[in-house]
Amino acid sequence: MHKHGIPLICASLVTSVSAQSCRLQFDGRVPPSFGVAGFDTPNNFFSETNVLGAGLSFSQLIQLPAISASLFDIETIPIEVTISDASIFNGQTGFRRAELLPASNSGIDDSTTSIKTLHFSIGKDAQRPLNLSHEYQLVFLESNDFSTNQFVLKTGSILGGDTAVDPDTLQLFGNVNQTPSKLLFSVPFLDGVFHNFAVTLDFDALTTQVFFSAGGDPLEAVTQVISNDVSGQGQFHFGLLKKPTDAVGDITRNGFQEDGIDEGIIFGGIFQEDSSAGCISLRP
Repeated sequence: MHKHGIPLICASLVTSVSAQSCRLQFDGRVPPSFGVAGFDTPNNFFSETNVLGAGLSFSQLIQLPAISASLFDIETIPIEVTISDASIFNGQTGFRRAELLPASNSGIDDSTTSIKTLHFSIGKDAQRPLNLSHEYQLVFLESNDFSTNQFVLKTGSILGGDTAVDPDTLQLFGNVNQTPSKLLFSVPFLDGVFHNFAVTLDFDALTTQVFFSAGGDPLEAVTQVISNDVSGQGQFHFGLLKKPTDAVGDITRNGFQEDGIDEGIIFGGIFQEDSSAGCISLRP
């Protein structure tokens, strides 16, 4: 067992690690000159059309907080995704959601083939706190047929989860179609610091490995390679998917969401690299 109680299942995938020199598959790190209006038109970073509430634009949802950069933001800046009462996507009245999808990630592109490592940093906005009586999906891969999430980072009160777990925890789960869903890694969600993740996804061997650090520390492996069904390709989501409480039946359309929602989550250092030769960036 490792220090967070996650089983170490098999040998480490990493054959070499390095500072950031691996070939990039996509890069969602935006420069300071890229204002919020840039998210509303086709760009090289994120889709301008998904995922957001009907009638909204991303420039209404994205904030560019004046805070210190995350681990892999060298000449780029953190971005914040926010939700409100109007954040109802595709008639899903049970959810409040807004998510950024990488511009090149079509659902059948090379970001979900071979071996890739997904990087992101995540932090809180003290001015837009989450309501931890709800479950939130913060980062996930949704399969191309929309039948599952091959992995998902959650926080809050997880529906059907262990009620003894502090809801102010980041919990990374494997494929949600597995029963019960496998907890890959968890860590307290601390105030005032970026939580840095790298998730290595082997789309051939169907495995996952997690790397983590806080603040400016280099990433370290916090699991070995874990069997996890990441087949089905799909799209990566970064943002807030807030699930309801007291839902019965279809939670996408039922359950309780309070009025006056003004919540946000801050991201930095979003990019994906090719790890087919074992290359994984642990520091800038």
